[in-house]
Amino acid sequence: MAKPSLSSSQKQAVAERASGCCEYCLYQAKYSPDPFSIEHIIPRSKGGNDNLENLALACQGCNNRKYVQTEAYDPVTGRMVSLYNPRQHQWQAHFVWSPDLTLMLGITPIGRATVDKLALNREGIINLRKVLAATGKHPP
Repeated sequence: MAKPSLSSSQKQAVAERASGCCEYCLYQAKYSPDPFSIEHIIPRSKGGNDNLENLALACQGCNNRKYVQTEAYDPVTGRMVSLYNPRQHQWQAHFVWSPDLTLMLGITPIGRATVDKLALNREGIINLRKVLAATGKHPP
């Protein structure tokens, strides 16, 4: 039997906690042509559950690239490391913005692996960041 989907109250709580932004690339849902998803940080297939602490708001680009992954290779050290977990890690400890605010830069193995695996600097996101930065609406 298929696992029941998340309740509307769970979905609302996750979206509100994330302030309408993808919890990985910080893409703002209100500027996205695509709907955002509630993703399992630890996938159900790896023992994850539907508790709010295991759920994150994700844009389709990040959600599709993360899929069931919880680890990736750090492109600098070549070591397998955990991906960024928005419930356990502080964004500022793993990422910074480039001076022009268009690129998310990983400053730790977790940050670098996440930027690389989830392609957090996809062309469309960079273009949107440029426009939003110019109007004072980025970073969120």
